[in-house]
Amino acid sequence: MQAVDLSTHPGHLARRLQQAHHLLWNTMVSQEITSPQFAVLNALTAEPGLDQRTVGERVGLDRSTVAEVITRLLRRELLDKVRDPDDGRRFLLRLTDEGARTHRRLALRTVGMNQVFLGPLSSEEQQTLFGLMHRVAGAAEALRMPEGAGPPAGR
Repeated sequence: MQAVDLSTHPGHLARRLQQAHHLLWNTMVSQEITSPQFAVLNALTAEPGLDQRTVGERVGLDRSTVAEVITRLLRRELLDKVRDPDDGRRFLLRLTDEGARTHRRLALRTVGMNQVFLGPLSSEEQQTLFGLMHRVAGAAEALRMPEGAGPPAGR
């Protein structure tokens, strides 16, 4: 069997893009706050008072990853959690003042990073890329949780 042309494999290209994004993130945005941590801060900036499960849904993180990210942000005192007055089993998350300052600072830096990251593309090409990425990500999400799937009845 001959070698496979990896330039035609979307997973390989996605990994290379992720590596480039990671490098740019660490050099232009933050070495302390990761991109998933920023996504959580951003979600709570947009919608203060979400619970952990909903934050994970908003930013596309699985339950164990969002739990780890939130634990790290709580330890850094960028988030506070309070009991939901309507459901004592649930905690609601909010940015601390330091969390809000950190979000503002990093949000500004992401603008420059994205300009560098997408610099090789024209505005039209960037729009096309985003449209295609959204379609593929949406289809992948549907594969992860097919319509009608969920826990078996009675559980």
